Amino acid sequence: MFISPAFAAGNGSPAGFDLMGFLPMIVIFVLFWFLMVRPQQKRMKETQKMLSEIQKGDEVVTQGGIVGRVVKASEQYLTLEIANNVEINVQRAAVNGKLEKGTMKSL
Repeated sequence: MFISPAFAAGNGSPAGFDLMGFLPMIVIFVLFWFLMVRPQQKRMKETQKMLSEIQKGDEVVTQGGIVGRVVKASEQYLTLEIANNVEINVQRAAVNGKLEKGTMKSL
């Protein structure tokens, strides 16, 4: 006999490689990509865009919950006025979001 009976009885795939065995892992990877990775990348792009558009006069909230108006903006840091004559310096990356104008007055 030139061919072993076990290999002759198989489906002819070399060394037991079976595409159908990898199909569930491929499906899980695709689902993981579309449900986890892709939305996170989209959210990160939106955050970077928002941070780059912050300018003097905008009202922002930091990750620590501090609400203030931008008095001075540089590439890395922002100076926020959080009360009359009270200013703090924060990193641009510490800003969590922009607020609508007039939000500070309503607080």
